[in-house]
Amino acid sequence: MPGVESDLHSIGELARASGLTVSALRFYDSAGVLEPALVDPVTGYRWYADEQIAPARLVAGLRRVGMPVPEIAAAVRAEPAAVHRMLDAHLRRLSDGLADAHREISRLRALVDPVPSSNTTLLLSPAELAAAVDAVRFAVGADPELPVLCGVLLDVEPDGVRLVATDRHRLALARAGANVDGPPVRVLVGVDLVDQIRALLDAADARPVRLTVSGADLRVAVAGRTLAGTALPHDFPDYRRLLREALGPQPATYRIPLDVAALRAALTDPTAPTVARAHLGEPLAVTVLGLDDRGGLRLLPAADLTAADLPAADLSHDPLAGPGQTDVLRVGVNGGFLLDALHAAGGPQLVLELDGPITPLAVRRPGDPDTFSVLMPIRL
Repeated sequence: MPGVESDLHSIGELARASGLTVSALRFYDSAGVLEPALVDPVTGYRWYADEQIAPARLVAGLRRVGMPVPEIAAAVRAEPAAVHRMLDAHLRRLSDGLADAHREISRLRALVDPVPSSNTTLLLSPAELAAAVDAVRFAVGADPELPVLCGVLLDVEPDGVRLVATDRHRLALARAGANVDGPPVRVLVGVDLVDQIRALLDAADARPVRLTVSGADLRVAVAGRTLAGTALPHDFPDYRRLLREALGPQPATYRIPLDVAALRAALTDPTAPTVARAHLGEPLAVTVLGLDDRGGLRLLPAADLTAADLPAADLSHDPLAGPGQTDVLRVGVNGGFLLDALHAAGGPQLVLELDGPITPLAVRRPGDPDTFSVLMPIRL
């Protein structure tokens, strides 16, 4: 094909220009990431155009930083702004992976060269501890195949303890102040022991709860009784990373005040509207949340539920809509999970925070940044 090939580059020339090997170029051709401009039908030689050199260099760089092949394929075809977003997301994944690796290496060092465990003792208010347990207990997992989620994480800090629980569909956090003697420690407490401790807590009792952690051993002195147990031998998920992924670094787009009594009544009404969806092969009744004309939360009535399945609609009636928006704020949730979150948070007024129909929802107490729960939405 004289006259044509002279304007093109052979696979070896592109390899030298891009930093990719010839075998890598063949792979990215077969994967549909970087296809040659021309393939000689007789010899099978691949030929590449000048304008493919820059994409090939991009592929080489993305490969060096470990970006998955499907994302490399998308980046090659994306606009620059989208590529920057993909790079930011990949960098966050790398940072999280490095943090996970640091924790795992620390655990391995402890296995190789164990050091004597030191005690950490906390003195806590029974009322504060009871409130914290109540705020997270509903989110404890019950799947025997995921024992790491069948407990409450106690993340001891210099001046208190953070309680965390998740079952993958919801995540709950709360904090209790404490006088702490000893180093910070993280310990996963089985739900049975958590329930035993909670049963002994009396908000009217002024005597502090004494919690002692020594390695995997736990001892709790409360109300004149002592409970002893052993921490679960599992590494609880990095809840801080989960929060970053779920809620993001920016404030939520929507902050909707909740009339808890009215919302609870609506959710428990036998005639409350729902839409049928399948989850893990089983039917699930999904509650659809929307906004009323004052920007408050409402359950969408049956007449609106068919429209809720539409990809877009006029948002001119939505007082929180920004200019040019076309999607109505319609969010599918498990109504029972939302009821649990309302009950756990307590108080007549709460705030629901979210960014859109497929982003997690946060249920918060006004003025209390340490106690809240996160619910995963259900795609409509």
